[in-house]
Amino acid sequence: MTTFSAYLARINRVFDHIDAHLAEPLDLNALAAVAHFSPYHFHRLFKSIAGETLAGRVRRRRVERAAGLLVRSPETTAMQIALETGFASPEVFTRAFRAHFGMTPTAWRCGGHVRWAAVQLDALSKIQQAESKHHQAALEVIRQDKDMWQHGHMIITGGLPMQVEIKHFSDVRIAYMRHVGPYGSASISLMWQRFGRWCHEQGLIPPPRIMYGMCLDNPGMTPADKLRYDACIEVDDGFKPQGDMGVSLLKGGRYACAKFVGAGADIAGAWGRFISDWLPGSGYVFDMSDESRRCMEVYGVDFKMDQETGVFNAELCLPVRRA
Repeated sequence: MTTFSAYLARINRVFDHIDAHLAEPLDLNALAAVAHFSPYHFHRLFKSIAGETLAGRVRRRRVERAAGLLVRSPETTAMQIALETGFASPEVFTRAFRAHFGMTPTAWRCGGHVRWAAVQLDALSKIQQAESKHHQAALEVIRQDKDMWQHGHMIITGGLPMQVEIKHFSDVRIAYMRHVGPYGSASISLMWQRFGRWCHEQGLIPPPRIMYGMCLDNPGMTPADKLRYDACIEVDDGFKPQGDMGVSLLKGGRYACAKFVGAGADIAGAWGRFISDWLPGSGYVFDMSDESRRCMEVYGVDFKMDQETGVFNAELCLPVRRA
């Protein structure tokens, strides 16, 4: 275990603690204790790893959480949302919201969120389009690890009508490795390769077991360079995390699951089609009542990868409820 890996694991625990306790006081001393650092050391280390100050991180996550609540809970007043997300008063909330989003909470509710999302998604799309050469380089790395994944010839079906099934998942304890950066980037594929090697070293695979890719942020709200993605594998209660690995609980419930067969470069587009094409006429809506339920990619025991093309199979799973 490198010193950096150990530090990264501690900072990731702080990220998760912030998200789980946004309505509570989140001062330097309390969060330093979560990471098991002195406040002075923690403050400097946090900024170097997170790319933002601790106060900036807490404020950003609070306004992002509030922004989601403003849209999906139109009956809840801005004052209630301000208090639920840890702001001391509506005035403090409004100032922080305007500073981050460039508009008031009222303007956000009246359509500003649509314009904001369009800008964020357009920026992310341009990043993904520029990633083609990096995806080829990542594929070459994957080809060199010939014994890492189960192999088989795979035919891309990403452009065909989606086969969607409603499923219910149970809660699962998982070990995870985290990526921070644009969804759909080649660096996520490289992280999966490193994660696979780690799973082999720990004796978690083979035999094959279910693995998950977890999207922790809304790409229509969070800047591309701050988007979090976890590569995960099921573990038992006795598993102890090492290095930059973390342990968490994958929250179950009802999910709409679409079959996907494609390459890493195709998965972002498939998610877009799933949400924009299938969901509106499905009789279901995206369930945002519990933010611990995330969009996830499920890589089952039948997972295979085509060594020549990098094409693989998965299920894209969206938390839903009846409309």
